[in-house]
Amino acid sequence: MGLVDLELNHPVAPGQSAVLAAGLGPLLRAEVLGTAMRPVGPRGTPAARVAAAGLARRPGWEPDPGRMLFTGGARQATAAAITALVPPGGRLAVEEVTYPLVGPAARRLGVRVVPVAGDSMGMLPEALTRAHRSAPLRAVHLQPVLHNPLGTVMPADRRAGLAEAIRVTGAAVIEDAVWGFLREDVPPLAALLPDRTVVVDSLSKRLAPGLNVGFATVPGDLSGPLRAAVRAGGWGPGRFALEAAARWMTDEGVRVVTGAKRRDAAARRALAGERLAGFALRGDPAAYWCWWELPRPWRAETFVAAAARHGVAITPGVAFVADGSRAPDAVRLALGSPSPVVLGRALDVLADLARRDPAEVFGG
Repeated sequence: MGLVDLELNHPVAPGQSAVLAAGLGPLLRAEVLGTAMRPVGPRGTPAARVAAAGLARRPGWEPDPGRMLFTGGARQATAAAITALVPPGGRLAVEEVTYPLVGPAARRLGVRVVPVAGDSMGMLPEALTRAHRSAPLRAVHLQPVLHNPLGTVMPADRRAGLAEAIRVTGAAVIEDAVWGFLREDVPPLAALLPDRTVVVDSLSKRLAPGLNVGFATVPGDLSGPLRAAVRAGGWGPGRFALEAAARWMTDEGVRVVTGAKRRDAAARRALAGERLAGFALRGDPAAYWCWWELPRPWRAETFVAAAARHGVAITPGVAFVADGSRAPDAVRLALGSPSPVVLGRALDVLADLARRDPAEVFGG
């Protein structure tokens, strides 16, 4: 039997296949399918732009459908944004602990990654200012709403302070909003910096892992460079997936499924808090994951190995450190993939391990 997967989040809401199948039916008519099999560019279709803009809407922020671009997923949109905003040799600021694929993507493009210190509320404005003074920053990558892996939401005063620091630097912003659908009550940083922020989103977490549709809200003067980067990188959307996504967004399929996922995520996060009570867990109650600062004398890599020996796969904190130089004794627990029953058992296993001495666990 394989490991219980608490490494990756592939949440599937109960009954979502039936909801999505109902919305997909009209696309299978011959005359509609013919159009859906044609190529499409980064601007997608008018219907897709309107649907995506409506889906991205947040309190205090209403994106213009004319500023929507589409890609094959959020990773492709992020790579295109880095390509368009930061020239080879340029500097991209990232959070010290961040989504692990940002750094490698930037480095492959010849971009220098600059980790910037943060605290429990997010990136520190003064640390960003210092980083810019040492050498100019061309862009800043941020996850203000449901940071992955920390699971935190940047409060309003920190967003405001960080926005002011970014204005002073003149840098552009790449805002990762992939998990923002779980906290639609929180406005993006783009609401404060609309003319310099590219907001990256996708449907893989909202709907299904295999649905490769990403979209970005792009300021008007950056639209041309972003479109060129998408084309040059081969990062454009597939027409069939885009047509299906537009129909699901229009017929409320997305909202039904994401509503179910919000409830599911909250229940799983509550379960983690219950089964790991007394330990140092970090993360918003709405998140599909949590950041666990391990009790002494456990080290993250040792705990990951012990968990694997007991049938549970988890991710060490070092996987999320931007420069790889600092290895926090913490792990991320992704809660969205196993069934709730299996998840509860896995969390019990981890809690039992954490209460034991590593020497005892490994028979030393």
